[in-house]
Amino acid sequence: MKALVTGANGFTGSHLVQALQKQGNTVIGLVRKSSNLAPLSNCNIQLVYGDITDRDALRTAMNGVNIVFHTAAYVELGLVNEAEMERVNVEGTRAVLEVAQAVGISKLVYCSTIGIFGDTKGQVVNETFTRTQKNFSSAYDRTKYQAQQLVDQFAKDGLSVVSILPSGIFGPDDPHFGPVIQQFLKGRLKLWAGGDRITGIVHVDDLAAAMILAVEKGKPGDYYIISAGDLTTREMFKIISKETGISVPREVPKPLVRLAGNLLNPIGRLLKWQPPISRERVHYIYDRCVRVDATKARNEFNWHPRSTSETLLELIDCVANHS
Repeated sequence: MKALVTGANGFTGSHLVQALQKQGNTVIGLVRKSSNLAPLSNCNIQLVYGDITDRDALRTAMNGVNIVFHTAAYVELGLVNEAEMERVNVEGTRAVLEVAQAVGISKLVYCSTIGIFGDTKGQVVNETFTRTQKNFSSAYDRTKYQAQQLVDQFAKDGLSVVSILPSGIFGPDDPHFGPVIQQFLKGRLKLWAGGDRITGIVHVDDLAAAMILAVEKGKPGDYYIISAGDLTTREMFKIISKETGISVPREVPKPLVRLAGNLLNPIGRLLKWQPPISRERVHYIYDRCVRVDATKARNEFNWHPRSTSETLLELIDCVANHS
């Protein structure tokens, strides 16, 4: 296989590149000139420099390629540049789809998100679920949903594209929960908000494996949820606490967290600063709950991910060894 990975230097993209190369595949990576290439330092990869909306760069990157993995995305909650997020997530996906169709790519695997289902209010859903939430919880929620609509339309028009819908992605170099674990292991994480918040969990390498399996086993136009299961934040910290002997952080009262989000939101906008808590983040902590069932991927791909606890314990070891 000769494959293109968009966003090759990102968290998911870099682990996918490594997995592809371990299987003996030739990999091309699309990255920006400003990208941090450290995650690819040990990879034998041909890089093409260009923006995700640059169709000329995409044509160059897809030259001689038969499989495209589209992982590039602007992922952020809180105070974001909505116009830039739409440009990357929606228009970038449109450009990838158009060029892939024009050059005759055999298959495109798109890294979507379970967030396209919207708030399921705690209901466990599978790929047949139709979104009922009418509004959007964030710019990220909206732009990924719009990008998925584009993918679905191109699939109807004959492009062989499979959508992979991961839950929360964890693992080595985790840019989201990794820093939290680092502070926890140093004994600096004394307080936490939203112990009842449910998070779906999948190891980044298991996600990469599922994306590769999708090339051979994924049905064009289909969705595949990728998740090992879910845990509340409190359950996550209990697993980590049992392994390390460090106490579970105390719960910050919900009213205080909501107040902090309301106060810091306008300050962040005024100072062009991303506060640790904002109205949007508070909404995700307390008011939105997406739960999913990944049986389809397990059955059709013969996909066997690490358990949620194994994923967390591996992350602890990784962070401890690099601290």
